[in-house]
Order: sequence, then structure tokens, then C-alpha cells
Amino acid sequence: MLRLCRVLGTSRSGYYRHLATEDARAEHAAEEAATVAEIRAIHAEHRSAYGAPRVHAELRSRGRKINRKRVTRLMRIHHVVGRHLRRSKRTTIADKSAPSVPDLVMRDFTATAVDTKWCGDITYIPVGSSWLFLATVIDICSRRVVGWSIADHMRTDLVTDAIEMAVRTRGGDVGGVIFHSDYAEVFVKPRNL
Repeated sequence: MLRLCRVLGTSRSGYYRHLATEDARAEHAAEEAATVAEIRAIHAEHRSAYGAPRVHAELRSRGRKINRKRVTRLMRIHHVVGRHLRRSKRTTIADKSAPSVPDLVMRDFTATAVDTKWCGDITYIPVGSSWLFLATVIDICSRRVVGWSIADHMRTDLVTDAIEMAVRTRGGDVGGVIFHSDYAEVFVKPRNL
């Protein structure tokens, strides 16, 4: 026994402690397997919709005393995943053949005067079983929305309508404004050039 402990790099007391706790470890493993079976049953009962918080609440309502973190860990280890309510929506598909656009603002999103730099973005809003798309134009100096457009599509009209609204809001005189978005930048030439 002494030689085996030396070869394994452990102490004799550690070896004997390991032997003494073998029954407790087997009992713990059996209890954990029963807990996982119960988690899987609850998960299946609710058509795979419940995640860890709801499974934990269901276990507690059945009189089971268990920690939420343990339920989370067991579900992660055994690949039990709840259904996510919101579907992800891909809003932009980059055109690989389009030429790269220069960064006219040079990542400097500050402005000392209004109507010098605008920025814009498109976001999507889940409405029932469909989506609405919102395009905004924001003046970087004042941080105010100067133009917006909402539609059930994400075509070019959505963005151009938002930019046209921003131009109308500012009285039509927006010469010299740089419009920045994640996908394009436009420099509006002054009318006298």
C-alpha cells in the first residue's frame, strides 16, 4: 500500500479517506442523477420551454429544496436548454462586392456645432408575429433625433426617408454635413460649390 501511494503521489491518509467516502460519493451521484431526471421531466412537461429559473421554481413548488445555481449547473452540464422567446433577426447583410467606404469622422463622435455631423442606424422592433424597422438620424452635437422613418421593410427607402425628414427638419440647408452610419458615410456638399 505504501508503494502504491508513493507511485500515485498521494498520502496514505488521503487514500483511506477516499475509501471511507466511497459510499457517500455513490449516494451523491445517485441523488444527482435523480435530480437530473426530475429536471428533464419538468422540462419535457412544459414542452422544452422552461429554463433554469422556471425549472427551479417548479422544483421548489413540489417541495424540493435545491439551490437555483445547482439547477443551472445541472441543466448546463446535461444540455437541457429552455426555449428562447425572441427570435433573432438579422438586419444587415453586407455586400462583399461593394467598395469600402472611407471613415470621414475618423471615429470622433463629437461636434462643436449642430448640422456638422449626423449619425444614423436601423433597429428592428418585434410587433406580434412580424417586425417593424426604425431608421433614425441623430445630430451628434445636440444628440437630438432630427429624422426618422418606420416601415415593415428594410429597403433603401427606409433610410432615405429618414434622411429626407432630417433635411426638412433643418430647413433644407444642410450643406457640409457628414452623415455617418455603420455601413456608409455621405458628405453633403454645400449648395454654392
